[in-house]
Amino acid sequence: MPSLHLSDRLRALGRGRRPRALSVAVANLFPLVGVVSLGWNAAALMTLYWFELGIASGWALVRGLFAGRPSEIEREMLLSGPLAQRRIGLSLPWTDVQVRLSSLLVLPIAAPILAVVWLFVGGLTVGVVADGGLGPDALDTVTLAILALFVGEGATTLVEYFGRGEHRDHSAQTAIRGVFARGAAIFLGAMFTVTVVGAGRLEDDAPISALSSDAIGLPLLLGIVAVKAAFDLGGLYGDRLAAFDESSALDLGFSYDPPPPEPVDGSLAEPVETVRQSRRARVAGALATPLGHPGLWYIAGIFAFVGLLFAVGGNWPIAGTLAAAAVAVPLALAALDHELRYGLVEYRAGDDALVARDRLFGVALWRVEPWDETDLRVRRGRLDRRLDTETVVIELRDDEYRIPGLADSEPVLSVFDRRADRPDG
Repeated sequence: MPSLHLSDRLRALGRGRRPRALSVAVANLFPLVGVVSLGWNAAALMTLYWFELGIASGWALVRGLFAGRPSEIEREMLLSGPLAQRRIGLSLPWTDVQVRLSSLLVLPIAAPILAVVWLFVGGLTVGVVADGGLGPDALDTVTLAILALFVGEGATTLVEYFGRGEHRDHSAQTAIRGVFARGAAIFLGAMFTVTVVGAGRLEDDAPISALSSDAIGLPLLLGIVAVKAAFDLGGLYGDRLAAFDESSALDLGFSYDPPPPEPVDGSLAEPVETVRQSRRARVAGALATPLGHPGLWYIAGIFAFVGLLFAVGGNWPIAGTLAAAAVAVPLALAALDHELRYGLVEYRAGDDALVARDRLFGVALWRVEPWDETDLRVRRGRLDRRLDTETVVIELRDDEYRIPGLADSEPVLSVFDRRADRPDG
């Protein structure tokens, strides 16, 4: 009998909700066992929940790394916008899992945000109730519980996310967003419970941090477990919430789907004519890019300001280096952005469609068929008039494509039946 594909084995193991339901049950029963049988105080409970949030954040980043759908990044964003249009990825051997380029653009931003959320929640939960610290016995049992949660979350990710093929329905953004709900559940539940109990046990002017962690063990447990279990159950039955969202007239946000992962069809009917930006247009466009990206001016301003401080101190070599960087770094970023956005793109005009193709990775970026466009314009800005080029603007029902710096726009315009609107003169 031939051996099963690794993803097939995981898929067979992950059928149903049992792995996730078991994980939710274990995560919510651990604190009960700790308080009833192991003598945990509020500090031990908050430490466990805090590390659970950190573990969930770490595994969420793993899920985001291997998400099967492209991440949604605004096309206008510097560098990441044109890079996200390249729907490419690195496939893992013996699986149907890919590491997508767009996911790699999201995670360097998501990881610091999750770290800040984790530290913030810890400071306002563990930091509030951990006045007496953890005893040696509690420290050992909490450590074992943390290790069990780490293994359980990893097993759930492996079996459900990869085994059931859930990674195909997620982008990097949707794969990590559940962690924020879990962090909010822990934080709000802890603050509400500590505040309510503290109001009945503290003097009027005493801060919440003066509340003994031993005095709020059971109420804190009940409050946290109730709120957190509700969020966990919501995640467990998220597909049913999505089905309700889709079938009702309400828009609750549960049924959101990221963009599909399918690549753009790059096939064209003959004859096919290819046009590109001229070299002069590529250079001039790169130099003009900073005008449309204020972020590049901020980068230049930072280098210039620090250079000015060194100049005031009389350190002219470093000041000159920073002044040069204030010019070179924004221009280099602008040139790279323009090359990715336009310079390294060729436009293939066929009898049935227009396809933009990336020459660096050899993938199709977008495709417009003659009946897709709603408006067609030719524009000649100041840069076009100086270079004797044209910019073609193709409007769709919910999008727009610009093709600047064309010495001859007729091959592009000939794809469409609509006559292009040209500027007067």
